[in-house]
Amino acid sequence: MSVSELACSYAALILADDDVTVTAEKLTTILKAAGVEFEPYWPGLFAKALEGADLKTLITNVGSGVGAAPAAGGAAPAAGGAAAAEEKKEEKKVEEEEEEDDDMGFGLFD
Repeated sequence: MSVSELACSYAALILADDDVTVTAEKLTTILKAAGVEFEPYWPGLFAKALEGADLKTLITNVGSGVGAAPAAGGAAPAAGGAAAAEEKKEEKKVEEEEEEDDDMGFGLFD
């Protein structure tokens, strides 16, 4: 990642944090105020890529583990996926506890 890309990313985050629409002009203003040297095409690319996207929602959902849901019926499949993931975690925990019970005090190198 180049310095220009990183600077545009941070500038976009600053704008999103202030609930300001990300535009090429606003990104350019922030980059110039920060004294960052950048290629002039980067702000336009970032503005176009983030057009119509809610950056705060994108950031908060990065680690959610739920894949992108289809446009028709988004909430129900996402909730079902989360419940299934929790069930798998519980099953794994139960299996680990059962494995610990099987030890009986004998070890490979005892």
